[in-house]
Amino acid sequence: MKRYLIPLLSAVAVWACPVRAAEERVPNDKCLECHGEKDLTKELAGGKTASLYVDEAKSKETVHGKVQCAECHKDLTAEHPDDAKAAMAVDCAACHDKQSKSFGASVHGIAHDKGSATAAGCKDCHGTHEVFSRNSPRSKIHVSNLGKTCGECHTAEAAEVAASVHGQAQSKGEGATCIDCHAEHKIVGLSGPAASFRTAETCSKCHASERINSRFGMPSDRVKTFLESYHGLAATGNSTLAANCASCHGYHKILRSTNPDSTIHPAHLMETCGKCHPGATQGFVGGKIHADEDKSDETGMVVSRWVRNIYVVLIVLTVALLGAHNGLAWWRKVAARRRAQGEMVIRMDRNQRLQHFTLLASFILLAVTGFALKFPNTWYAHLMGSEEIRRWTHRVAGVVLIGGGLYHIYYVACTAAGRKLLRDLWPRWHDAQDVATNVAHLVLGKPKARFGRFGYPEKLEYWAVVWGTLVMGATGLAIWFKIDVTQWFPRWVIDVAITIHYYEAILACLAIVIWHFYHVMFDPDVYPMNFAWLDGKVAKHWHEEEHPLETEEEAAREVATAEAEEEETKQ
Repeated sequence: MKRYLIPLLSAVAVWACPVRAAEERVPNDKCLECHGEKDLTKELAGGKTASLYVDEAKSKETVHGKVQCAECHKDLTAEHPDDAKAAMAVDCAACHDKQSKSFGASVHGIAHDKGSATAAGCKDCHGTHEVFSRNSPRSKIHVSNLGKTCGECHTAEAAEVAASVHGQAQSKGEGATCIDCHAEHKIVGLSGPAASFRTAETCSKCHASERINSRFGMPSDRVKTFLESYHGLAATGNSTLAANCASCHGYHKILRSTNPDSTIHPAHLMETCGKCHPGATQGFVGGKIHADEDKSDETGMVVSRWVRNIYVVLIVLTVALLGAHNGLAWWRKVAARRRAQGEMVIRMDRNQRLQHFTLLASFILLAVTGFALKFPNTWYAHLMGSEEIRRWTHRVAGVVLIGGGLYHIYYVACTAAGRKLLRDLWPRWHDAQDVATNVAHLVLGKPKARFGRFGYPEKLEYWAVVWGTLVMGATGLAIWFKIDVTQWFPRWVIDVAITIHYYEAILACLAIVIWHFYHVMFDPDVYPMNFAWLDGKVAKHWHEEEHPLETEEEAAREVATAEAEEEETKQ
C-alpha cells in the first residue's frame, strides 16, 4: 500500500500546485510598497521621465477601485521587480471587449495596428490608475476635459475648437465635444472628399434636433435647407466633390457669421465660395444659403414661390388635358380594334368576373398598404394619410380576400359551373408534356402545344393564387391576432409569420407582373389587354388559336347535338 501512496500524493501535489499558484495574486500592499512612493520614476527614451507613483486613496475612488493590481497586470509575479521584467501593456480588452473592437476599427486603432508608436491607446484618453467615470469632473473624458485630453496629441485642432462656438459652449459645460463629431471608441476622420456626406450626417445629429435648436436659440431649418440644396442632394448621392457643412463653416474653428474671423462672415464669403467657384463675385455670394422658400420674405424667394405655384397649376392642367385627350383617343382605337376582331365568344361569365375583380382589388390594396409599412418614405406610403388608415385598409382588404376565397370554395363545390371550372383547372400529366412541347416551340420553333379550356399558364396561376391566399391569409391572421396566437405558440412563431408574409408578398407581386401581366396585357396577340375581365368576351379567332382543343370539343358537341336533334325529328 505504501509503495502506491507516495506516487499518488506526489501526483496530487503536482496537479494542485499550479492551480493554487494561478489563484494566488500579488496583493496590492506588496505593489504599493514601491509604487506608493511619490518619487518612483522610470527613464523613457529621449531622456524623458515617467512617474510610477500610484495614489492609493485616489485609486480607490476610480471605476477600478475594487480591482486588484494583479487583475490588470497579470504578467507580473511576486518576484517583480527583482526579476528585471518590465510590466507589459495592460490588455483592456480582457474586460472591455466591445469597446476594444470598436477602437480597433478607429483611426487610432488602425494606426496602432500598423505599428505607429504615437497612436493613442486606451490609457491616453482614459488615464492609467486614475480612471474616473465620464460623468466625474475628474475624468479625462468629462465634457469639460475632452478638449484638453484630445489636445495632448491634437494641439492645433484643440486650440481651434476652444476658440469656436462649440468650445465656448463647452466652457459652460455644454456644447458639442470631440467625441460628438468623431465618435468615442470607433473614432472616424471627417476630412477629405470621402467623408463628404458623413460630415453632413455628423452635423445633423445636433443641428436637426428641435430640443438642441430651441435650447441654444439656433434656426431649426439649417439641415433641411442644406439637404434640399444642390450641395445636399449631391452629397446624399455620394458625391465626393460637393460642398458639405465643413466646406463653408470650417471643421474646428467654427464661428458665428457675425464674427469677423468666421469663414462665412460677409467679408470672407467670396474667398470661401471661391474655393469651389473660382471668380465668385459679391453678387454671387449675396443671397442667403439656408433660405426656406416657403418661409423667407426675401424678394428672390417670394418670386420663386410664386413661380413654383404657377408651375404646379400649369403642370396639373397640362397633364390632365393631355391625359384626357390621349385617353379618349386610346379608348376609341381599342373599341374599333375590338369591333374589327369579328365574332366574340364568352370566356368568363358574370360570376367569375365578379370573383376576379374582388381578387384584383383586394390584392392591389393589400400590396400597396403592406409595402407602405415596409417602405414608409415612398410616395404611395404618403397617400395613406396615417398609420391608422393604412393598417385598417390593409386588414379590411385582407378580410375581403379571405372572404372571396371562402366564396370560391363554395362556388367550385356547390355549383355546376364551379365544378366544371375546377375539373378544367385540375393539373394533369399532359400539362407537363405541354410545358416540354412549348419549350421546344419557344427555343427551336417547333409546333406549339395545343391547349383545352385552360393550359399550363392558367393552371399555374390559379393554383399559385390558391397557395398564396392560404399562406397570406394564415400568416396575416396570426400577425393580426398575435396576442391570441402566443397563448398557444411561442413568440418566435409571429416573427416567422411576419417573414413569410413579407417574402410571399414579394413573390406574389413579381409573379403577377412577370407572368400574369404578360399573358393578359403584354402578349402582342392581346395587347393592350385581354378584355375578358371586363365583359367576359374574347375574339373567336384568338380563342381558336390559343385553345384549339376546347374549340374542337365544342364543335364536336354541336355536331352531336345536331345529329341527336335530327334523329329525334326523323322519329
